Amino acid sequence: MATTTKPNIFEPKVYENLKARFEKIEVNTTPRWGKMNAAQMFAHCTEVQEACNGKALENTPFFLKLFKGFIKKSILNDKPYPKGSATHQQYVVNSQKDFDIEKQQFFDSLANFVKNTGSAKHTLFGKMSPEERSWAIYKHSVHHLEQFGV
Repeated sequence: MATTTKPNIFEPKVYENLKARFEKIEVNTTPRWGKMNAAQMFAHCTEVQEACNGKALENTPFFLKLFKGFIKKSILNDKPYPKGSATHQQYVVNSQKDFDIEKQQFFDSLANFVKNTGSAKHTLFGKMSPEERSWAIYKHSVHHLEQFGV
């Protein structure tokens, strides 16, 4: 059985492709599913990137810590996230956001993420290898790109 190579966000072509796709999202781009608008999605994605870059999350519920192995496995497997899948409460963005600010912060965070090609400690999962970090962010990004039709 042949193994497929997962896209590596640390490779310039993969990074530039993702970036170009996110650039297509405008303030009025309507999601195909979910409750977040484009500005909220950018804020959400920034938080996820920051966590994979080592930012500590506060108040992680105890029950999530019990299931961290299962959660990490589901994040790192090859299966795409289902449409409308539940968002971890620490990443939910309900408040209104300024689109231009959130989009720029997202791109700044993405550039910072790509510069940090080493391992990083995730609050819930512990040490994540560069390959795990790359795949987690790539898979999450593609999920939201598909959500917004790009």
